Amino acid sequence: MTLTLTVSDEVRTLVPGFTHLAVEARGLVNGPSDETSSALLDDAARRLAERLDGQAPDKDPHVAAWRAAYSAFGAKPSRTRNSAEALAKRALADGGLPRINRLVDAYNAISVAHLIPVGGEDLNKIEGSMRLVRATGEEDFVTVAGGEESVEHPEPGEVIWCDEAGVTCRRWNWRQGPRTRIDDDTTDAIFLLESLTPMTLDELRAAGEELAEVLQKVSPGARITVRDPE
Repeated sequence: MTLTLTVSDEVRTLVPGFTHLAVEARGLVNGPSDETSSALLDDAARRLAERLDGQAPDKDPHVAAWRAAYSAFGAKPSRTRNSAEALAKRALADGGLPRINRLVDAYNAISVAHLIPVGGEDLNKIEGSMRLVRATGEEDFVTVAGGEESVEHPEPGEVIWCDEAGVTCRRWNWRQGPRTRIDDDTTDAIFLLESLTPMTLDELRAAGEELAEVLQKVSPGARITVRDPE
């Protein structure tokens, strides 16, 4: 069954230029980072450096648009960076990008190369549909702090992704919860690529198609579908 993704009218009113594209993948085989996934990350860091040409990531127009979107719902973008900017800073720093597992490496590489937030969720851990909404502040966000499971609540008005069980990602694409994240046992997943004006639909589609290609590289034989931008 295809996962239903919806964006609330409140979010669309807050940030009219928002678009997202989904890549569904089934029959995946994940595992520890390897030479293939590591090479994808190294190439993404090289492409990012060429794109920025010495500038900081926040000078890129798409990253700047995300900073404005975060400010619109009350977040401080210098303290809680969107996922693309946070990864870009790590890619340019000593030590470079972290190696997590093959699937996470693949979508992190696309995020860095295209400077676009990309998230991955285990389809078998999502309950019901997924929605992008503005929080009431009562929603549960289950996380881990100090090795112990804890429950947080988003700020009222914060933009969140959620399913029927609670928040899956806080502050739009800032911090994913452990409940639905991709791990070594993941076989079916959905990857969300999120864009704002000035990124064009053609640029968003190109990122989605490249993600489909690299997923085939790290997990040959997977059944992958690129869904139209929504």
